[in-house]
Amino acid sequence: MTRTERLLKLLQILRNHRLPVSGQTLAGELGVSLRTLYRDIATLQGQGADIHGEPGIGYLLKPGYLLPTLMFTQEELAALLLGLRWVERRTDPALRLAAQNVQGKLRAVLGAEAQAQLEKTPLFAGPAPAGRDDGSTARTLREAIGDECKVLIDYTDEAGSLTQRTLRPIALGYFDGFQVLAAWCDLRNDFRHFRLERISACTRSAERFTGQGGWLLAQWHAYSKKRGIVVQPGK
Repeated sequence: MTRTERLLKLLQILRNHRLPVSGQTLAGELGVSLRTLYRDIATLQGQGADIHGEPGIGYLLKPGYLLPTLMFTQEELAALLLGLRWVERRTDPALRLAAQNVQGKLRAVLGAEAQAQLEKTPLFAGPAPAGRDDGSTARTLREAIGDECKVLIDYTDEAGSLTQRTLRPIALGYFDGFQVLAAWCDLRNDFRHFRLERISACTRSAERFTGQGGWLLAQWHAYSKKRGIVVQPGK
């Protein structure tokens, strides 16, 4: 573990505790001596971390301290870049552009060493399956989820039956080769899942469900967990 990684880990340990933590406990979790721990705490305090305490009493990180944007471990940078590359290759144009912009911002703020690690990351996302749509449906649904606005869709199920649905969209899932919308379906009066490639029309409704989005999301999580559901496209 490099010193930078150790300092990051020390901050994370302190964040996880609401009460003072003894130096002995911190040193044990980091696998360093007490002397090294005291030096690390002094370094973090010098960088602006609001750590209160002293030897024999314990240490506490006060809320509000933000990590500098440059402080990523090598594996964290690799995970971040792989995720951005996946979004860039496997989602719709709006998210693709956002992923490109984030990569540009990362390169602008990272230090020289971190930039070099970023450029050498040997992890890549494969190409998206052929036959995707232009992303307009996904974008409409994402915006409706954020605005807590109902949507009207034309949906063809596995049996080939076409129905019109009024939905309260909750979440979008991106899977290998397809995307799925989780929503409250007014027609079925229950939660349902809809594959986006089976949605032939999607428009925003004038109706909203303001203030219900977070509650519906929590209820959907509980509903899915209880039934062991991963994905069951709309029926």
